[in-house]
Amino acid sequence: MMPQILYIWERLKGSFLLIPLIIVLLGIVLATFFIYIDSIIIFDQKGIINFIFIGGAESARSVLSTIAVAMLSVAGIVFSITLVVLSMASSQFGPRLLRNFMYDKLNQVVLGTYLSTFIYCLIVLRSVKSYTDLEFIPNFSIVMSIILAISNVILLIVYIHHISVSIQVDHVISEVNRNLNNNIQKVFSDYSTEKHLGANEKHYKELNNTLSFSKTVKNKNNGYLQAIDHDNLISIAQDNDLVLFINYRPGDYLVEDVELVKIYSNQKIGDNVKEKIIKAFVLGKVRTPIQDPEFAIDQMVEIAVRSLSTGINDPFTAITCIDNLTATLCYLTKIQFPSAYLFDDEDHIRVKVNPIAFSGIINAAFNQIRQFGKDSPSVIIRLMEALVTINQLATNKEQKEDIQRHAKMVLKTAEKTMIESNDLKDLKKRYAQLK
Repeated sequence: MMPQILYIWERLKGSFLLIPLIIVLLGIVLATFFIYIDSIIIFDQKGIINFIFIGGAESARSVLSTIAVAMLSVAGIVFSITLVVLSMASSQFGPRLLRNFMYDKLNQVVLGTYLSTFIYCLIVLRSVKSYTDLEFIPNFSIVMSIILAISNVILLIVYIHHISVSIQVDHVISEVNRNLNNNIQKVFSDYSTEKHLGANEKHYKELNNTLSFSKTVKNKNNGYLQAIDHDNLISIAQDNDLVLFINYRPGDYLVEDVELVKIYSNQKIGDNVKEKIIKAFVLGKVRTPIQDPEFAIDQMVEIAVRSLSTGINDPFTAITCIDNLTATLCYLTKIQFPSAYLFDDEDHIRVKVNPIAFSGIINAAFNQIRQFGKDSPSVIIRLMEALVTINQLATNKEQKEDIQRHAKMVLKTAEKTMIESNDLKDLKKRYAQLK
């Protein structure tokens, strides 16, 4: 159930529901607590304290009403500013970058804090009594409302500064790169284990040849494959003595009735086993980074591609994206990619997956930038420089072949589009460093 829980948690983190709602509930608890304190502590207002605490009921109502109205007004302004920023981010950086702004905790905290202060003041205002036989002035609660109002003024300044910084392209690229690196490290740490490295395709085929029955599990809905519960699949396969072959990986779009899993076994497979297997797959309307390391790469590429459009024509942003992608690909040359085979506790192959490969990641990183940057010599030259840098760190033969393949495509693109002979000559010198 872990991928399903992670999926729900990701949805909640990216909404303006969870954190603001928690803060509003805390405001209700805080108001109730201070009203209770005021009900059991009778404070004698003398000396300098007389200037701090509220005098009569009308003064208390005036202060609380003023703070409540101000907080609700500012909450509306904050919400409007947030919508404007989301609109700008969608048009300038791409709609898929919206989730990064939605996940921004400060935006959620600011909105929740102003709404929470408004609710706090309403509850305390309701407790103020000024009848002839009963007068109740919640002094401590009112002082707390003033403290909250002052804190919210400071928070508004912090929020405006944060918003001003968050829409700067360098900051956006830096955040996408940070998310990309964190996601890649997490995904690869989940899958790479030493015992998976000894299996090969021949061993897998020999194993399948010993199994008499096979059955296909078809996909039931359209949508993006967001996560796979590999541990659950291994457990199902072990309990029923199965070998599973998964045709897709997180990030792929699945249509109804495509072959999702191929089951091999020594006995007939019941429909209840198929239902259990289907439940191990999480499908949704959008891609998520839970088990999809190419998701953040596509976000970075989208920024670069948009910057190369005729309306923007900003090669400097594209070059910055290339530099960050280069650092990520250099990191990937140093680590062991996960195996295509997953084992049970007794070291038997139970699941074959469609694994993440260096070739797929470098394709996702550089193909579209090369295609859209063909008319920008500076971008094409930086792509070649990036490939030279990655090649210097690559020790795997297959990785070097992928790098060479991309370098040839970059060179062919340059030969067709570069007008200045010196630019092309400079590019060929860098290409020669790959050999």
